[in-house]
Amino acid sequence: MTKKRVLFVCIGNSCRSQMAEWFARSYGSDVMEPASAGMSPAGIVAEETQKTMLEKGIRMVDPYPKGIVEFDPAAIDLIVNISGTGMPRAYRGIETIVWQVEDPIGKKDAVYVKVRDQLETLVMRLILDLRRGRKPA
Repeated sequence: MTKKRVLFVCIGNSCRSQMAEWFARSYGSDVMEPASAGMSPAGIVAEETQKTMLEKGIRMVDPYPKGIVEFDPAAIDLIVNISGTGMPRAYRGIETIVWQVEDPIGKKDAVYVKVRDQLETLVMRLILDLRRGRKPA
């Protein structure tokens, strides 16, 4: 089976898309090559993001925010848009699924935990769809 090149996209690539990428790396490396990006990348990956993921046993090794423009559209099979906004024109022809997930930036730890757990469920569902050869929902 060919691995899908999946790009998880949020606003700053500091929380949601990073969490999704690291869940995908940890659980779904057999069916996807995950990466993450932001529409407008932040300066750092939020410390709360790394702490919250570590609570699940996932140590994010040297994460850093990346901009979507750093990714060649021709090298992406699937975009998971968590940004709440539309994709830039160059990326609109790529198969895209949209996840509605709250942005935890600047919010309490409980919001990070809620977002993390929601993303873990969504990423696992995506992995299972890919393993079964189904079109991602």
